[in-house]
Amino acid sequence: MTKTVKLDIMSDPICPWCYIGKAHLDRALAAAPDHPFIIEWHPFQLNPDMPAEGMGRREYLEGKFGGKEGAVRAYAPVVEHAEKAGLNINFEGMKRTPNTINAHRLIHWAGIEGRQTAAVAALFKAYFVDTRDIGDVEVLADIADSIEMDAAVVARLLATEEDLQAIRDRDAHSRSMGINSVPTFIVDNKHAVPGAQPPELWAKVIAEVSAG
Repeated sequence: MTKTVKLDIMSDPICPWCYIGKAHLDRALAAAPDHPFIIEWHPFQLNPDMPAEGMGRREYLEGKFGGKEGAVRAYAPVVEHAEKAGLNINFEGMKRTPNTINAHRLIHWAGIEGRQTAAVAALFKAYFVDTRDIGDVEVLADIADSIEMDAAVVARLLATEEDLQAIRDRDAHSRSMGINSVPTFIVDNKHAVPGAQPPELWAKVIAEVSAG
């Protein structure tokens, strides 16, 4: 029997490098179907101070990167690496940058039902491909429905503060461990692997862990 190893992933559904990193990891996992990883996704908000209703994407990017040119410069490598990973990100269609606290709550609840990775994948697709506002409660309920969760229950929970503080506390815990960017992968509670690493690196990690 193959031994199992925990792979913890700190991520945010609006982080393009997290989307790219997941695509690379998925490719490596598909090439090693007997891989040892048990995956758990953890909340990390790129913009914890984002207004609850989100903000216009252009305003957000230009504010973050010091104007239009800075934003274009910052996103050039994202576009290049997304294409290499086989991802088609619809940057033109993205009009708003949401607050992701409720998306993280959905990921948490999906984890309880064994659908966590499905929720993460659905949120990435909704945001980067379908350009939906994943800060919107109705959109999140619809995403829940698409991965066979009870949309009415999710909508009802989102109308409360259920698990809100727990998500914030987990985010704060990651930062207290020294994590300040995502994606960050932690292998076997020991080894931190930062950034969107290529499938080749994950193939080596899988081989080492499996041999270990």
